[in-house]
Amino acid sequence: MAFDNEPVTIGLLFSQSGVTSVIERTQRQAAMLAVEEINNAGGINGRELLIEDSDPASDPLRFKSEAERLIDVGATTIFGCYMSSTRKAVLPVVEQRRALLFYPTLYEGFEFSGSCVYSGAAPNQNSRWLADYLTQTYGERFVFVGSNYVFPYESNRIMKDLLHHRGAQVVDEVYIPLRHNEDYIERAIARIKAAGPAVVFSTVVGEGSVRFYQAYDRAGFDRSKQPIASLTSGEPELLAVGKDASIGNVTAAPYFSVLDTEANRRFVSAYYRRFGPDQPISAGTEAAYFQVYLFAEAVRRCGATDRDSVLRTLPTFSFEAPQGPVQVEGDTHHTSLWPRVAVVGESGSFEIVREAQAPVRPDPYLIEYDGEFQMTSPQFGIGGGGN
Repeated sequence: MAFDNEPVTIGLLFSQSGVTSVIERTQRQAAMLAVEEINNAGGINGRELLIEDSDPASDPLRFKSEAERLIDVGATTIFGCYMSSTRKAVLPVVEQRRALLFYPTLYEGFEFSGSCVYSGAAPNQNSRWLADYLTQTYGERFVFVGSNYVFPYESNRIMKDLLHHRGAQVVDEVYIPLRHNEDYIERAIARIKAAGPAVVFSTVVGEGSVRFYQAYDRAGFDRSKQPIASLTSGEPELLAVGKDASIGNVTAAPYFSVLDTEANRRFVSAYYRRFGPDQPISAGTEAAYFQVYLFAEAVRRCGATDRDSVLRTLPTFSFEAPQGPVQVEGDTHHTSLWPRVAVVGESGSFEIVREAQAPVRPDPYLIEYDGEFQMTSPQFGIGGGGN
């Protein structure tokens, strides 16, 4: 039994170095901001939140060993992981140790763990929306370019089915090593040119994503007709890519930092004050922020920090996240989120072109694979259908 004023220790498992650190650094910062805000407001029923930090350096093996170390020092709830390969390395550790992982990143779905809370988008909360927008706006021919690990292969499999259902075809599919060189990217560009007019669906992540977008810009593709569309390229990648190479490209996510809501204005203002106005904020950043609040509220309500108590309590309330109210589903441990599609405008910032009218429940197994839905579009009014 914990003493009433005993601190609550949590672990942060985000890469501060390595190929995916461009996004994971922002996730770590957002989690730190949430902890500081909670502590400044009196903690969790007077109990301070303490952080055990780490740098797994974008390496799945180091993610596993760092997860073990964090649990050993008392951080039985861990917030972190970006790539699916790192999540899959950590899950056996938290499951065997009856610990809990809060995972703040979109992923390919088709997974359940009794020791994981998924607060990033499942495929029905991003891929379906992107497939509709792309086929309705740009046409029916696609080239897939991805990083060579589990998420791109699985995400591409899902997107290929969604596109086929909409009468579109994938004319080529290319993969780039995570630790790539420019030759791999140039080969991908050559394949895109050889395919003829087509939209590019990219699941390239981290530093490779930045290099790929820049090479695509240098190659001179008309992005008003042949954009790069992605689930993984948010504001951090946009900043690294540069304005000129970003305009016209498309992303689907539950959150964009341009959202004009009171909760988001507070979050963005606090984040910029804490880390600087030049720091990018993406969907993964926002999820890393609100999931700390979900944990803190669950602990406040149930008065315990063990995995089972927290998991029982999470589905009993919603939280006003920057993207809108979110809630963890008890049967899947995934989170109801607000799907959106945005295009990079002439200013170099995302402009939201479609968004959900209400939070969309997670469907990680795509049981309702292409069920009907409604979405709003600032450009097109209410539309969608067939998602």
